[in-house]
Amino acid sequence: MRIEVVLFDLDGTLLDHDGAAEAAVLAGAAAELAGQPLDRDGVLRFWRELEQREYDRYLTGELTVQQMRRVRAAGLARHLGLGEWPDERADAWFAGYLRRYRRSWRAYPEVPRAVRELGAGRRLGVITNGEGDMQRQKLHAVGLGALAAHTTTASAEAGCAKPDPAIFHLACRALGVAPERAAYVGDRLDVDAQAATEAGLLGIWLEREPTGASTAVPRVRTLTEVAALLA
Repeated sequence: MRIEVVLFDLDGTLLDHDGAAEAAVLAGAAAELAGQPLDRDGVLRFWRELEQREYDRYLTGELTVQQMRRVRAAGLARHLGLGEWPDERADAWFAGYLRRYRRSWRAYPEVPRAVRELGAGRRLGVITNGEGDMQRQKLHAVGLGALAAHTTTASAEAGCAKPDPAIFHLACRALGVAPERAAYVGDRLDVDAQAATEAGLLGIWLEREPTGASTAVPRVRTLTEVAALLA
């Protein structure tokens, strides 16, 4: 069956979230330590784990956006040996982190070509777990503003989040396409590719680095391989 719509994940698929987040947190940590030695690898490892854990709590409604950010900032402060930060201090640090994070937004190098090729004769969109305003700002910032109008987000806007099938079905309805005529590409096997497959779409796993994971869903190493997969 011909695929009429291609939907993308955003962070880690179109936009290099990890690169931007790493630059932002390292700069923020270095500023707090004021010239003291910084365990870069340890900070990055801790931040990734903290981000994933607290973001999942936000997606389930356990934390608000502001609470999630405070917990992450305060957790990093403890990790760096800076003691317990009050809410105001955590809020201020995270505001600085966000400014640095925004300045580092970049699309992956192959994205413009892949979007151009996949958009020839097909409609495109984005399904992302995140705050709608920020996610659309990312698309505009990296030259993908045309996708912003077809972006379905989790939480307040969609009322559901990946891997819930409902968010995939909502995106398909918004674009007027049956799930079986839509493909979804994302960098996470469970939350993206497998979840899309279970929702009735063609789930495609963007496995940028080999993991050795076994799965029946199709996988690609770069977004430029998707057009050939769908041909």
